[in-house]
Amino acid sequence: MRARLSDIAQQAEVSEATVSRVLNDRPGVAPETRQAVLTALDVLGYERPARLRKRSAGLVGLVVPELDNPIFPAFAQVIESTLAQSGFTPVLCTQSAGGVTEDEYVEMLLDRQVSGIAFVSGLHADTAANHDRYRALLARPLPVVMINGYVPGIGAPFVSCDDREAAELAVAHLVALGHRRIGLITGPDRFVPVQRKVAGWRSAMTRLAGVAESDLGPLAELSLFGVEGGEAAAGRLLDRGVTGVVCGSDLMALGAVRAARQRGLSVPGDLSVVGYDDSPLMAFTDPPLTTMRQPVIAMAVAAVRALVDEINGHGAPHSEYLFRPELVVRGSTAVVPSSARLSYARSA
Repeated sequence: MRARLSDIAQQAEVSEATVSRVLNDRPGVAPETRQAVLTALDVLGYERPARLRKRSAGLVGLVVPELDNPIFPAFAQVIESTLAQSGFTPVLCTQSAGGVTEDEYVEMLLDRQVSGIAFVSGLHADTAANHDRYRALLARPLPVVMINGYVPGIGAPFVSCDDREAAELAVAHLVALGHRRIGLITGPDRFVPVQRKVAGWRSAMTRLAGVAESDLGPLAELSLFGVEGGEAAAGRLLDRGVTGVVCGSDLMALGAVRAARQRGLSVPGDLSVVGYDDSPLMAFTDPPLTTMRQPVIAMAVAAVRALVDEINGHGAPHSEYLFRPELVVRGSTAVVPSSARLSYARSA
């Protein structure tokens, strides 16, 4: 028992005496300290004393990509707090390049006997991945919910931002500013959100910008996610004379701004840039970034509610919930340069 108390105390970063008071349900322990001890108990795989079991509905896994992109910590924060309000203890599993894989995290969570798992932008968003892994989880049965990525035929709730509409709204904004030669920068086309953004961009470019379908190819650059991918793609598009770019993430948009400035160009004077996510601090970049905002709070809360309903046997609808993005106009977009307007007029 001493070793067990020691392990729990170390995990919770409290004294063994505090652990003892919590396990014996004695007063004099702050609520946040009590919760830290109970969480440590769950994480280490120890069974809670019967008198304490009613205070938690169990563990729920939360599997997210790397935290370099600030939109993922934003999702994690809301999901974790909403789970805690529902009586569940969240277990955050963060992936990184060359680190623990999604499947390895799932095995660890199953060993912890989690009540359910929430996946954010996981392999369910990758059309090249084998999605039988999720069918196996559902067959156990284990409730799951998936955010930003849809797999037909999987009997689980899905929560997504409407990527197609986001791209259409971004193009419409640039067209209203006089732009016609509008490029698209986003990630590899095997991902569902990317495919939807491409479809929305293509539709808006033909319908609103008057660009022929056959002329769209050179205006789309599918690159690596991140600042570096956005920078490389923007350089190629600038060589093709674009005056505006719609980007698949805020980080890619920051890369596009960097590419323009390295050529001595001004954003938005020479190039207008639209991001995607409205992740934290985008209002404070130089210039402040115009972007398509994901409704993170609404999406995360809906995902947790659907998962909790599944866990409690109420059966949330096994369909995709699409949330509308919001255009947030800041300083990285402006009226098309006069030289480009003359060029458009001559080509017309």
